[in-house]
Amino acid sequence: MRKKLPEGSLGNFMTDAMLQMAKVNYHMDVDAAFVNYGGIRLNQLPAGPVPRGKIFELMPFDNLLFIQQVKGTVLKEFLDQIATRGGWPVAGLSMQISNKQAVNIKVGGLAIDENKNYVIANADFVINGGDGINVLRNIPVENNGYLVRDALFDYIKLLSQNGKNISAKEENRVSYAQ
Repeated sequence: MRKKLPEGSLGNFMTDAMLQMAKVNYHMDVDAAFVNYGGIRLNQLPAGPVPRGKIFELMPFDNLLFIQQVKGTVLKEFLDQIATRGGWPVAGLSMQISNKQAVNIKVGGLAIDENKNYVIANADFVINGGDGINVLRNIPVENNGYLVRDALFDYIKLLSQNGKNISAKEENRVSYAQ
């Protein structure tokens, strides 16, 4: 799995883990998950068994996995900020980038509704203004002390218990508009 922009399989793996484990650990439906591109500290994760040390290399920070409920207008503004940065890994939604703006946004396969509330999972670093993202800062969070890194460990364990390989692929979650 590789790290790249606007979408890479390694980022997809990480956000899939965050989305799935946020649902499990917070006992709620979560619409989407995000990880900041700079927070991914390995360029690739080879196929096969993943030693614990590799996950610490991949995510060396003690970032907490926060949950927020945001209006569609706020989600759109956040996605626009992601678009200006060339895209970030996402799960649960897809978008295209056009003129540094997020367009053709679909959450759970449906066009974004700017009046609807969405539940998102994100690292505390981003929510607290990291990487210059300020749109989420003053929105209440759910925080049960669960680390993003632990979400990765738990997701790998879940996949293994279900006989599934640790993998992800590119799925046009984030792409450039033609």
